[in-house]
Amino acid sequence: MAIIQEEERLIDHSPKSQTKGGLKTMSFIIVNETLERVASYGLQPNMIIYLMQGYNLEVVTATSILNIWSALSHGLALLGAFVSDSFFGRFRVVAIGSISSLFGMAILWLTTIIPQLRPLPCDQFEINECNRPTPAQFFVLLFSLGIIAVGAGFVRPCSIAFGADQLDNKENTNNNRIMESYFNWYYATIGMSTLVATTLIVYIQDAFGWQVGFGIPVILMLFSVSAFLLGSPLYIKVNATESLFTGFFQVLVAAVRKRNVNLHSVNCENYYHHSPDSEIQALTNSFRCLDKACIIEDPQIDINRDGSASNPWRLRSVEQVESLKSLVRVVPIWSSNIMVQLSLNQFSFSTLQTQTMDRHIFFSDFEIPAGSFSVFMVITLILWIALYDRAFVPLMERYTRQQGGLSPVLRMGIGLVLSSAAMALSAITEGIRRRIAIDQKDIYPQDGPNIASVDMSAMWFVPQYVLLGLADAFNAIGLVEFLYSELPKSMSSFVVAIFTLGMAVSGFFGSLIVNVLDSVTSYGGEISWLSSNINKGHLDYYYWLLAFFNILNFLYILLICRYNRPQGPS
Repeated sequence: MAIIQEEERLIDHSPKSQTKGGLKTMSFIIVNETLERVASYGLQPNMIIYLMQGYNLEVVTATSILNIWSALSHGLALLGAFVSDSFFGRFRVVAIGSISSLFGMAILWLTTIIPQLRPLPCDQFEINECNRPTPAQFFVLLFSLGIIAVGAGFVRPCSIAFGADQLDNKENTNNNRIMESYFNWYYATIGMSTLVATTLIVYIQDAFGWQVGFGIPVILMLFSVSAFLLGSPLYIKVNATESLFTGFFQVLVAAVRKRNVNLHSVNCENYYHHSPDSEIQALTNSFRCLDKACIIEDPQIDINRDGSASNPWRLRSVEQVESLKSLVRVVPIWSSNIMVQLSLNQFSFSTLQTQTMDRHIFFSDFEIPAGSFSVFMVITLILWIALYDRAFVPLMERYTRQQGGLSPVLRMGIGLVLSSAAMALSAITEGIRRRIAIDQKDIYPQDGPNIASVDMSAMWFVPQYVLLGLADAFNAIGLVEFLYSELPKSMSSFVVAIFTLGMAVSGFFGSLIVNVLDSVTSYGGEISWLSSNINKGHLDYYYWLLAFFNILNFLYILLICRYNRPQGPS
């Protein structure tokens, strides 16, 4: 069976007689990924309002749910990559993830149609009469969000690699250009799908209500699943192999099992196991305890005739050990991105703020939906990437004589500064908004998003979104380039998973901060900084706290750069 599949793979890679794969499969794959992102991203901006209006949740509870939902959506990408590489292959994982997202969105849509799936609405004059969701209603809500998160975690890390499988042909002289063009178009469609989701889908929710606004993503997801499955006969379906996760775990197990081996007694390179399929690599001086995993104790027992390890849980190659070492070395720099992602993930509070403001564009009658203001961040990100690549980099190369302009770590540092400035500006803007609201005496007894409009234009929030877009452009792209430069080429497909893990950690960390801050500031009966009535609370203090954390994060990366030294070979 494997021989037949390999022959089909070779036929597919023939430049003249291509029967499977190739450009004809791109429409199915890109449509699947684009519609999945439009559908899922379209649910996020206004979800804070739906949870507070439809489920009568406090802002802290609703924000915690959304942070954990975001964390699972990104964190489960690691599970999706592992299952794809080790068990099912990319086609099955993408198919399972797409169907899972459709199922979850359909359940969420049903909560807008069936009144029994939601609590009765609050009495706007008597907050004590507010009905909380029952355990069954809460379970249906969380189950739908969890299934959507599983779908996103399965689709997103595997879709881009599955598309690359269809085009990757090492025998084609234009292979590099084709792959580069594919990645450019892939990320372009992600940008466009984000714009559509944060504008059109959010506008439909505001204009036509939750039933239509949540029903459109279900229809889009149905088309996404149908398009992907329709192209099944045309796809190249690569079989699952060993996952990097398994290899890393085996290195740790082998090192622990050989913890009593004395490294100083091993002076000859012949005592280290090298992969027969890779170029010989020398061990570095860092994390020497892991070197024990590649020490050959008995060649007759440890090594097969073909040069491979007889027991991978007791002997790993030098190359695999060094891959794990390189991953551990990038963790300090990688961790600095968590705070930036936390700053970028403040859409819930921003939506509540702009919901209370004048959202008309200048003097026109058109009103921007409160959940659509993040589009300014996306537009800034796209414009800066184009400007940086076409204008700034050539200019910097001319003066610094360094290819690529600014170094990845320097760009990450600039991103941290911009993130700090964005949070400080958010605090100042919220302080002004709250003061105007108090002067207008708009602090009503009820909590929630239905607070009277403040006589202040929401366009004052655009500068902070611009700063966040620039922070994301500098920090995120700098981090990806840093990971690609520091990790072995064999781990290039692992970069996206590492990056999304940071986004997952930021979601959990954000949920923790919100809950702790709410408990501390509401102690003794005081009004919480994160009150559901944002005019009573102090979101400005919360943003100042995030600005302070960002400054500490910047000092943290300075210390890392100060004491981090290149590792030489052993």
